[in-house]
Amino acid sequence: MEQQKVDMYLMTNQKYFPEEKIMYLKEKLLAADESKFSLISTVELKDPTTLLLVSIFLGELGIDRFMLGDTGMGILKLLTAGCCGILAIIDWFQIQKKTRELNFNKIMTIL
Repeated sequence: MEQQKVDMYLMTNQKYFPEEKIMYLKEKLLAADESKFSLISTVELKDPTTLLLVSIFLGELGIDRFMLGDTGMGILKLLTAGCCGILAIIDWFQIQKKTRELNFNKIMTIL
């Protein structure tokens, strides 16, 4: 794939990926062919900031975990009110990292 196209993609979407894995992602994108780039550009990436806000306001109901696709933990948080708020507070600090890892894994499955 073209260097310019990869740089533009990473520049517009860098907030969706873990900072330490961007260089690895860049190498993989440069090695990929053009057909995979069209697939990658259609992948819907979750915004870490949006999930943080959802976690702050609706974290005790497990909505943040449902949005990440972690249904089991979402049900646990829903039934126990976030384990009396403890899991909800933990998620406030970890939800952005989990979201970035989820986005990175989505792209890696295509590559």
